[in-house]
Amino acid sequence: MKIIILGAGQVGTSVAENLVNEANDITVVDIDGERLRELQDRFDLRTLEGHGAHPDVLLRAGAEDADMIIAVTNSDETNMVACQVAHTLFRTPRKIARVRAPSFLDHEKLFDGKAFTIDVRISPEQLVTDSILRLIEHPGALQVTDFAGGRVRLVAVRAHYGGPLVGHELRTLYEHMPNIDTRVAAIYRQGRPLQPEGDTVIEAEDEVFFVAAPKHILSVMSELRRLEKPYKRLIFAGGGNIGTRLARALEAHYRVKVIETDLDRCKQIAELLERSIVLHGDAADENLLQEENIGETDVFCAVTNDDEANILSAMLAKRMGCRKVMALINRTAYVDLVQSGPIDIAISPQQATIGSLLRHVRRGDVVMVHSLRRGAAEAIEAIAHGDSGSSKVVGRSIEQLKLPKGTNIGAIVRDEEVLIAHHDTVIQSEDHVILFLQDRERVPEVEHLFQVGLTFL
Repeated sequence: MKIIILGAGQVGTSVAENLVNEANDITVVDIDGERLRELQDRFDLRTLEGHGAHPDVLLRAGAEDADMIIAVTNSDETNMVACQVAHTLFRTPRKIARVRAPSFLDHEKLFDGKAFTIDVRISPEQLVTDSILRLIEHPGALQVTDFAGGRVRLVAVRAHYGGPLVGHELRTLYEHMPNIDTRVAAIYRQGRPLQPEGDTVIEAEDEVFFVAAPKHILSVMSELRRLEKPYKRLIFAGGGNIGTRLARALEAHYRVKVIETDLDRCKQIAELLERSIVLHGDAADENLLQEENIGETDVFCAVTNDDEANILSAMLAKRMGCRKVMALINRTAYVDLVQSGPIDIAISPQQATIGSLLRHVRRGDVVMVHSLRRGAAEAIEAIAHGDSGSSKVVGRSIEQLKLPKGTNIGAIVRDEEVLIAHHDTVIQSEDHVILFLQDRERVPEVEHLFQVGLTFL
């Protein structure tokens, strides 16, 4: 696939890194020549210095025969115009734009094809907001992702002493909960993946990924660790788009406080919020946190635009007794650094954005992609098409499939029914199949598995 990426910032670089090894022809366009040289030194791709919305630049980038344009510059306006230029002049089949400003997103008429022809809009802020909301709804979870419109949920949790399953073989999970269907999709021990088998013994500190229907999530979590009490008191550091969206979504059911350094912004968000308390100050101010009873706060979540400020304020909140701390971190190196330290959960906007982008790039009928474990693993929702003669999966049981190493099928959604995968489960045409890949480099093999043969076409 020939793909043009506009923007060599953190998101553009992450997208290029994820796509360049998957037999794609990648060209990255940016106005910063130094960024492009660094990118070209790291990856096998083409770069072009110039303004991504200019027709002559798009022409030199190869827009005439490009399959897709991914516009992820720091400017919403540039991304939107670039997609429109690509459509009008080059008839580019697929156009994806990062659009962050709520003032654009709130007006759907802008994107109905009459003003801007954009096939997919991605809002990193909304993706991060949704991710944090799911974590707050599931105390103790490390990551929560939805598939099939929310009918199936993949949850990552760290096993602790006190969980009935810890120290026992995996098969006892089904003995403990005979009426609840679930499947462990992956286990990571000291950062290394283990293939889940019936005789695999769960150990404390294992990172366990399991799939289940949403109503069964808490029951399965209780097997791996003592359930945490529901959160009640929340503090968000940063009153930007993410902090404000979180407060608006949660203030009806939680006691919410927002700390913001800019006085004018404090006044703006105080008018937007109905029940939240808006505080003017520095979230890394020990006195302020003490005054706001940080030791009795359930969640402190730092979501400013400054990685260092987020890390420091979250570490301080944890030291002062906050039950759970989260930090929004853009730099990948920082995510790896702090994840094993005092910060409970490091949230990467890049990983959330990449997952949303990849679903539009994957071959075969892939309708959902979630990037896991900081990009090393993936969870995919693929639709099976064809029949037993044209498809490598339809009409076959799971144990008959030639799945790549480290790949597990967790669940199948058939119409409105959720089927947790077992070895004898037979896949039917139009089934939505949820797969977990320990190694994302195996993605092309999975794509090939779900592609329909010529006999069907």
